[in-house]
Amino acid sequence: MRLAKLFTAYRGSIGLALGLVLVENAAWILEPGLFGPVLDALIARAAHEPGASAAAKLLLWIGAFAVNSGVGAVRRAVDPRIYLRVYADLAAGIVREGRDRNLPAAQTVGRVQLSRQFITFLQYRVPETLEHVIAIGGALIGLSFFDYRIALVCLLILVPLFFVRRLYGGTVLALQAEVHDRLETALDTLLVQGPEEVRAYFMAVAKPQQ
Repeated sequence: MRLAKLFTAYRGSIGLALGLVLVENAAWILEPGLFGPVLDALIARAAHEPGASAAAKLLLWIGAFAVNSGVGAVRRAVDPRIYLRVYADLAAGIVREGRDRNLPAAQTVGRVQLSRQFITFLQYRVPETLEHVIAIGGALIGLSFFDYRIALVCLLILVPLFFVRRLYGGTVLALQAEVHDRLETALDTLLVQGPEEVRAYFMAVAKPQQ
């Protein structure tokens, strides 16, 4: 199953999980910007400036902190329930397909084990990417308050990095496909071959992994 099909089949559940990531990190990015005015207001109160009040600004900062912490806690409780259910459905689908196509049991077992990487990607890698995007965006916005030219230069640096990442990603995908094809026969190799053959098999798997 391709990731696109996985997203489509579970768009509600995965969308909820990724939405919590966005809210959590957006609140985290906002916190420093909201805390600065709190300090300014407290300094103004200490200097007995007329009309100085920190209450509203303090409540905004506390609200952002509560959203960041609360949504983060909810996300860590919700994520396993979502992604473990997706993995169970995915594994059941692979077993059903293997029986329909009369695939060897060892190959089906290998595919079930490898499908776990889909879940790892969705549960950890996609949120990490979103966090990086939000962090970079927040940094660019913050830099623009100091000098918009600095923000523009940093934005331009992202352009070659984007193309390098695309080239790197294509290479990694090809190597991962080779690794997965080899690992599908791991069980047969372990059950039938001798120690030297098993060692040679895993050395062959290690080459594209490296």
